[in-house]
Amino acid sequence: MKFKDKVVVVTGSTRGIGREIASTFARQGAVAIILGRNAAAAAEVCNDLVQKGLKAENFACDVTNLANVQEIVNKILDKHKSIDILVNNAGITKDNLLVRMSENEWDEVIQVNLRGVFNCTKVVARVMLKVAVKHADAAADLGGLPAGQAGRIINISSIIGIIGNAGQANYAASKAGIIGFTKAVARELASRGITVNAVAPGYIQTDMTARLKESARTQLLENIPLGRLGTAEDVAGVCLFLASPQAGYITGQTFCVDGGMAI
Repeated sequence: MKFKDKVVVVTGSTRGIGREIASTFARQGAVAIILGRNAAAAAEVCNDLVQKGLKAENFACDVTNLANVQEIVNKILDKHKSIDILVNNAGITKDNLLVRMSENEWDEVIQVNLRGVFNCTKVVARVMLKVAVKHADAAADLGGLPAGQAGRIINISSIIGIIGNAGQANYAASKAGIIGFTKAVARELASRGITVNAVAPGYIQTDMTARLKESARTQLLENIPLGRLGTAEDVAGVCLFLASPQAGYITGQTFCVDGGMAI
């Protein structure tokens, strides 16, 4: 179990892709920290994992509030002393055509999807940098030997941030912003061995896609070369790889999990 006792924080992990990412890491031995705005939902996910004999904890957290993020991270550190992996998954949609989109619809999506990534990354990066410095000092004492796996930050973007989509100008802008943010922060943290990458899911099987009319579903599948919707497991698997030692030489990249839509 490559991630035994690694502390993995997953934002927006009360359902869907985020929940599967947290569960996947927990099954690999990690301590999954479930973060969500809904305290009851976060507790339900955590309890489900614990009942299966896995390690998990939960906190209610508003990623748009920097002080709240810092408060939760401090609580995690009080017990675990470090955070090994951060997965910025929290996100919302407020779809509308541009000419009809309200300022609130724009602002809310940018606040959660982009500012949330900024807030969580800023706070957790400081933690990872302190750990990286200690590792570097230890490596120097051992004659420059590798200090081991440094921090991993994984940002969940979207294929919409790459190809765009009518009615989602706010969402596309936020997810494209995450890709640019990922590249910039990857450059800033690379000298300490901390990697920062993005994952851009395409159309994933969710409650929403399950309600699509057959005609809409057929049209959607025509634009996916692999001819099927993705699963939350498809996305979680890529996150698992990016957090693993095997991905230690990969940073600043965006991995499309889209069945070939962006080809």
